[in-house]
Amino acid sequence: MSYAGAMPDADDAHCQPFVIETPLTTSLHFSFASIQSRMDASRPDALELDYTALMMGFLLFQPVPVRIAMIGLGGGSLAKFCYRHLPDTQIDVAEINPHVIALRERFNVPAEGPRFRVHCTDGAEFVQQAAARFDVLMVDGFDRSGTPPALCSQRFYDDCFEALGEQGWLVVNLHSGHLDYPLHLARLRQRFGEQLLCVGPEASGNSIVLACRSAKPLARPRASLLRKPADFSPQAWAQLLPAFERVRETWVAWQVEALAQRL
Repeated sequence: MSYAGAMPDADDAHCQPFVIETPLTTSLHFSFASIQSRMDASRPDALELDYTALMMGFLLFQPVPVRIAMIGLGGGSLAKFCYRHLPDTQIDVAEINPHVIALRERFNVPAEGPRFRVHCTDGAEFVQQAAARFDVLMVDGFDRSGTPPALCSQRFYDDCFEALGEQGWLVVNLHSGHLDYPLHLARLRQRFGEQLLCVGPEASGNSIVLACRSAKPLARPRASLLRKPADFSPQAWAQLLPAFERVRETWVAWQVEALAQRL
């Protein structure tokens, strides 16, 4: 096992990540207490952490997104997966920490190109200033202390709503153990209403929230909810299915509750 990290700079506003490498995996950390990202050396584009597969649950409702935005690069797991398996999708990633971006080659993050860009910018400002609307907006931004306040404020969730297309989806990774977790859900509901699917929490504490700008994708019955998009890799889809089944179960429960409220 090898460890690579830089000595912290007292004048640096951004925490210094470090990398732990074994013959099988490469992982990104802000502290030894938690892992930010992990890459399998034999499958660098695979999703190694369970919560990331749950975040891809938006594919059940939005199988052919044209534009995806991500807040938080980390080791690039979600970015790499979407880049490989959604070849017609434009992907923009906002990462505030330049030290994280500097490690992109260690984690095989794609180079800049027409359909993939990493922006060194504040995620809240990126969403607020978005020039075009997104089909999917994925928020997985953490620092050493957890979710930055700017990425869970009411203003931020309001801006996320406005940055989405009419049938757009917001996907948020929250930590259920955070003291303000109920407050974060309340803020999401204040803007998105009851169009929320809360999947989790995982053993790791990750709770994935899928929020839709429109009520129609959630309210419309779909017998084919677990059907693979036409051009999606069968192998990758099979890997996602256990997580997608959990999303489907959450969606069914949401349907039942919504029906009970109408009776």
